[in-house]
Amino acid sequence: MTTPDPPDTPLPVDVSHYTSRFTWKHKVARGLWRLVWMLLFRPSPAFLYPWRRLLLRTFGARLGAKAVTYPSTKVWAPWNLTMGDFACLGPHVDCYAVDRVSIGAHATISQHATLCTASHDITDPGMRLITAPIEIGPSAWVAAGAFIQPGRTVGEGGVVAAMGCLTKDVGPWEVFGGNPAVFLKRRKLKDPRP
Repeated sequence: MTTPDPPDTPLPVDVSHYTSRFTWKHKVARGLWRLVWMLLFRPSPAFLYPWRRLLLRTFGARLGAKAVTYPSTKVWAPWNLTMGDFACLGPHVDCYAVDRVSIGAHATISQHATLCTASHDITDPGMRLITAPIEIGPSAWVAAGAFIQPGRTVGEGGVVAAMGCLTKDVGPWEVFGGNPAVFLKRRKLKDPRP
């Protein structure tokens, strides 16, 4: 494989003049949330789901009945998080909610998965921050260690397999896996009746 020739006069990447797009009010809110996360959220016993729901709601999260977050779950900005009834953010999930993250009812985000709504523009010499929302549909499953990049949608019942890196949308009841994640098969649920 050949690599493209570099431009004749490459411009240097210069982040010395990078300016945050976040206001001081936003930074204070994030600082308060980080303090609450360290002192009240993170040390709470695993079974205290209602307590963590209360803390997240206090900071603007919209959570359905019985939504589950674990003590080790990290949520960057709770005010950008919406979770449906019985939705779950598992242990050590990194919900980097710089932009909106919506998780449908009965959807599961398994341990060590990352929902990443922000990146940097690699064509901008100042590495400008860019964001896009993530939508996880009802009954979907983002398996252990999967990475969902900004702007992606996982449709209803869709699955991103363990350690998958999602760079395109997953349709309803589709299973994607790999790095980059590709379509593997359709998801079909078994009849629960004996």
